[in-house]
Amino acid sequence: MRADILEGLNAERAGRRAAILVTDIADGTQRLVREADIAGDALAEPLGRHLAAGRSGLIEAGGRTLFLTVQVPPVRLVVVGAVHITQALVPMAAALDLAVTVIDPRTAFASPERFPGVELVADWPEAAFGGAVPPLDRYCALAALTHDPKIDDPALKAALSAECFYIGALGSRKTHAARAVRLIEAGFSEAQMARIRAPIGLAIGAVSPAEIALSVLAQVVAALRRAPREAAS
Repeated sequence: MRADILEGLNAERAGRRAAILVTDIADGTQRLVREADIAGDALAEPLGRHLAAGRSGLIEAGGRTLFLTVQVPPVRLVVVGAVHITQALVPMAAALDLAVTVIDPRTAFASPERFPGVELVADWPEAAFGGAVPPLDRYCALAALTHDPKIDDPALKAALSAECFYIGALGSRKTHAARAVRLIEAGFSEAQMARIRAPIGLAIGAVSPAEIALSVLAQVVAALRRAPREAAS
């Protein structure tokens, strides 16, 4: 591999940005396609498909056999609210290879006894994102589950600003309408409000905490596996 390509791959990895290494099987020539450049690439369709799936593989293009090596940042799921839904969600998320962080300033909820082996941050979201928790980005999903505006709203603001690929919030349509008013008054747009999945989760008629957790994770996976996310300008 050429030094400049390796340097480019390492830079994208360090910046938590996706990239695809295209290798011609016949002659070994390689080129690097950054996620932001996929839409304008001659191989946009297969590159986008492999990126959405997060899988490397062979393709045929222009009479050539090419191997696409997909480099995607590890997907993080930040859950705001150490509630019963979260207790059910954590082991399911682990089975999906999602790196989970749970944030809740209420220490009676955010305890190691209730969440053994989980990255647990017993702090307010503003403080957590400014210190203990790495910055959010487009390969992060955020689920706000406390139903408390003092906790959920700051987390939603951070997720919208970071352009997280998935943002969901617990609450009825009436609750979300009031939430949207607060966030718009804080400077966010109607288009940004439309990015928040509320009520959170796929409409599967979920009732129990485990069923709600399942509906949330299904919605996260659906958002992750769609066509490549539009690159930030």
